[in-house]
Amino acid sequence: MAGISLASCDSPRFQLETYYVKLNYDKTEVDIPMRDGVKLHTVIYSPKDDSKPYPILLQRTCYSAGPYGALKTKPTVGPNTTMMKEGGIMVYQDVRGRWMSEGVFDNMRPYIPNKTGKQTDESSDTYDTIDWLVKNVENNNGNVGIWGISYPGFYSSCSLLDSHPALKAVSPQACIGDFFFDDFHHNGAYLESYWFVTPLFGHMKTEPTDKAWYKFPEIGTKDAYSFFLERKELTQLDSFFEPDNIFWDQLKDHPNYDEFWQKRGLIQHLKKEKVKPAVMVVGGLFDAEDLYGPFETYKSIEKNSDTYNTMVFGPWSHGDWARSSGRQVVGNVYFGDSISKHYQENIETKFFNHFLKDNGKGESGLPEAYMYDSGTKVWKEYAQWPPKGVQKQTYYLGKDKKLATEADNAFSQEFVSDPDNPVPSEEEYTLTITPRSYMTGNQKFASERPDVLVFETEVLTEDMTLAGEINSVLQVATTGTDADWVVKVIDVFPEDTEEQQETSPKKSMADYHMMVRSEVMRGRFRNDMSKPEPFEPGKKTKIALKLQDVHHTFRKGHRLQVQVQSTWFPLIDRNPQTFVPNIFKAKDSDYQKQTHTVFGDSSVEFTVLPK
Repeated sequence: MAGISLASCDSPRFQLETYYVKLNYDKTEVDIPMRDGVKLHTVIYSPKDDSKPYPILLQRTCYSAGPYGALKTKPTVGPNTTMMKEGGIMVYQDVRGRWMSEGVFDNMRPYIPNKTGKQTDESSDTYDTIDWLVKNVENNNGNVGIWGISYPGFYSSCSLLDSHPALKAVSPQACIGDFFFDDFHHNGAYLESYWFVTPLFGHMKTEPTDKAWYKFPEIGTKDAYSFFLERKELTQLDSFFEPDNIFWDQLKDHPNYDEFWQKRGLIQHLKKEKVKPAVMVVGGLFDAEDLYGPFETYKSIEKNSDTYNTMVFGPWSHGDWARSSGRQVVGNVYFGDSISKHYQENIETKFFNHFLKDNGKGESGLPEAYMYDSGTKVWKEYAQWPPKGVQKQTYYLGKDKKLATEADNAFSQEFVSDPDNPVPSEEEYTLTITPRSYMTGNQKFASERPDVLVFETEVLTEDMTLAGEINSVLQVATTGTDADWVVKVIDVFPEDTEEQQETSPKKSMADYHMMVRSEVMRGRFRNDMSKPEPFEPGKKTKIALKLQDVHHTFRKGHRLQVQVQSTWFPLIDRNPQTFVPNIFKAKDSDYQKQTHTVFGDSSVEFTVLPK
């Protein structure tokens, strides 16, 4: 969601690449008519060298295809600078209802199977756009590729449904798969940390414009924890928005996975439709925004289609692979040098060139799964994902803070969960457009709180590689009628771990508790996301929670730790712990301190790669 900073615009590299685009590309802007007559604004960069035909590379976006005007160009065009310099017809389009395009924007516009007449969705808009481009843009070779990150990743996925014959290669990157599990929700819990960005999707424009028509709230502080803590009732946030923030109203009016959200999900359609273009799904192992979407997109296509389908996951936060920083860092953790450059030059470029320039002939040279091991800090190639031969290994949450290999049915542990004193999601939490650094954040501070349960292995005597899903099954009880449940998997570094230049002055990598993966389940949805139900106070209840895939080696000398808690603030909103029909409309009096119990037959199942 972030754009280019003003500081970066002054850099020599930025100026050089902008000059390169002006020198080597011609820019035109057109309004392409869709089947219902609505025109979508499209910006086309064509190589000045017309001595050979080029493929078309298209990105559809709700974040602006600008800059607009004949004299203004993007600093770079295409998926990466290598492809820009090799040459291609690079196309950007404002989706329906955004920026310079006509029509009405619909957030995560639902896909319509078996469309008739002038019915439209993002799939049909993509089809009509491609049809116009291959027929009207000079010097194209008839092959089209699509790429996009985040919301443009969703539009990339949409292109796979009812795809145009000219569409040969699609790369959904950090692609939203379902808004009830990506970005603004995780298993029914509302990510209050995303509240700030709601106007970006909530305000509608009435006519084409090259200027932002929305504005972010001004709250007068960077202390997000205190700001949200003082506003227990979510309706207290209404006053910071203009009254026509449609998306904010949708969030409040649809707290459950009802028809409104279900029809906006895309994953279920990838299960039903035959996907024809080649696909390369790209994601970040530490992407705080869209982790569910990329993994589930790959898995759905792999299960239900015989098309070329590959996946790439690196040690990135949201969209890092498209940036050019030398040292790859997420939070305080350094992963290596030139990782994004390697991906751009040797993976992304190879994928598109194979299908758009070489017509997919022969082998692509890419593995089925190109995965970065975030523990050993090296790339690994696999013929399938999860890798062949992985084994399930189950640990139980035992006494004396141990991860045990057998369940202790006689053991249980209690903690008090207080909505007025919630567990912070980071030791220092400042207001940002969207959170990032907590994904590798030091969880040592949380392990010292009485409302966080800690379980860990002994110091490992050999490496242990996790490669695939993590599934937890908590057996719990509560004195209340509702509760959230958070599971975190943590790599505890040894005391002799060296500092890195990115390490915060207030932190140390010695005994650093690096979060590897985490997830939340809003307890009311434990049986059905569309039908919330209260807990029966004191009754032992099962909570099944899937954590998204990891590829991480816990090194010899480290410890594997699991933390269990009930608040995770302000990453997610607070559960009142009193069952109410709609937490968005809960009152102050609904928020009550409760005692939670976790039983010794609670477990965490890891997918382990044998030696």
